Amino acid sequence: MVYDYVIVGAGAAGCVLANRLSENPENKVCLLEAGRPDGSIFIKVPAGVAVLMQHPLLNWKYWTTPQKALNNRKIYIPRGKTLGGSSAVNAMCYTRGHKWDFDHWESLGNEGWGYKDMLPLFRRSEHYEAGENEFHGVGGPINVADLQSPMEISKAFVKAGVQAGYPETDDFNNDVQEGMGLFKVFQKDGERFGAARGYLHPVLDRPNLTIMTGAQAQKVLFDGKKATGVEIKRRWKKPETISGKQILLSGGALDSPKLLKLSGVGPKKELEQHGIPVVHDLPGVGENLHDHPDILVVHNNKKMDTLAYTPKMLLWDGPINLVKYIFNSNGIFSSNVAESGGFVKTRDEEEIPDIQFHLSNVRLDNHGINIPFSMRYGFSGHVCCLRPKSRGTLKLADANPATPPEINPNFLEHPDDMETMVRGVKVLRNIMRQKALEPWRGKEVHPGEEAQSDEEIREFIRRKCDNIYHPVGTCKMGVDDMAVVDPSLKVYGLENLRVVDASVMPTVPGGNTTAGTIAVAEKAADMILN
Repeated sequence: MVYDYVIVGAGAAGCVLANRLSENPENKVCLLEAGRPDGSIFIKVPAGVAVLMQHPLLNWKYWTTPQKALNNRKIYIPRGKTLGGSSAVNAMCYTRGHKWDFDHWESLGNEGWGYKDMLPLFRRSEHYEAGENEFHGVGGPINVADLQSPMEISKAFVKAGVQAGYPETDDFNNDVQEGMGLFKVFQKDGERFGAARGYLHPVLDRPNLTIMTGAQAQKVLFDGKKATGVEIKRRWKKPETISGKQILLSGGALDSPKLLKLSGVGPKKELEQHGIPVVHDLPGVGENLHDHPDILVVHNNKKMDTLAYTPKMLLWDGPINLVKYIFNSNGIFSSNVAESGGFVKTRDEEEIPDIQFHLSNVRLDNHGINIPFSMRYGFSGHVCCLRPKSRGTLKLADANPATPPEINPNFLEHPDDMETMVRGVKVLRNIMRQKALEPWRGKEVHPGEEAQSDEEIREFIRRKCDNIYHPVGTCKMGVDDMAVVDPSLKVYGLENLRVVDASVMPTVPGGNTTAGTIAVAEKAADMILN
């Protein structure tokens, strides 16, 4: 069979495309996913995110190259390896970014990608449980809900932010964004509601939609400059060819540029270095990689009401809350762990928020990999630089599709990023000192009282800075020499090939990226069908 559309990657974008393109029964659509189906209980139950962060079968578990500005540390980058992609393994925070972000995309030459164009797509994609308004829609595939039973410390963090002088908001997705509040979440009735559940599950019975899991793409096939299909490898089988009239890459900011390079599309010098025949010399593939850097301010908890690997949690709180979850869909098992946060300006001259906070209701270190650290009660405030200026690269390690790519985001290489993080730590520390958090606030573990000067805070950041899992930009949309796709997401210089995922974002939006990726795919589906 020759499909009309072959979609590579069933992450947030791929799920949207599979749904929208197969609405017409005349279109034959094939969706390829290297991972397995999304039936795990850890995906369904929100608190399972603690397991999914390092799940050996549902997570690619990537690492960066040594980061020069971070004391040459390698940084862990979890990415979903299942239907729904990272929307199946993330912390479910529903934020879109600021309206400025999308107007900025349009100012770079991407006509039709401004806020006025993207807002209807955000509204179309969602069912906003709080009800329809100017900024939100109802009846869409993705359920956006309030948390079932937010912890008291999450609400106290919001109050502390107000006491520190920041406004309170019940919606980070309006035209203001700034303020402190509880996150809306990709959930329904206390269960995760990722892209696969919203866009794929309702249409699994469409006869014109074929979904292949365990099918890892090896390369895109070309006839001259025309994409004709995808070579895939399934376990214990010989490589197979899936032919398509249009090939749509939706592997995300790390795997879409990798696949393009394996297929002979990318910087000529790099391809020749690995013995890959050059189909098209496209220097921007794998460039412009960036992500939100993130640092944690961690406190011990004087109470015993947050999450921790303790006998009380395992033998008492856990079983009680399991009963709550089974019968009422609430309690700690419905928690996304990062329940509250905020968007703030760290100095008066900022026109829009430059920092995002998340409060994780657990004592965190190194993405939770350091389990002994989480065996005491505590809470962790994330400081996230929203518009980093540092740019990195994604390169091939070799020509073997099974080899992870060399991921180098160059975190904090630009000095402005470091200074934004320093200001953010100071703002968060001020919030943590407010009266509302006094009943919980124990000793500050990180950075610790010994870190007070700007240079001491910088040294702490160099030792502990990480990322918040929002990589973008490696197949950027634009009209300059380093753009990979045009504003209709067609790959420059090639036919029948588009990239549709976060890799096309020329700059990272100021917020969590799942909602934005879904909107990008909604727009792409319209352009493809029209």
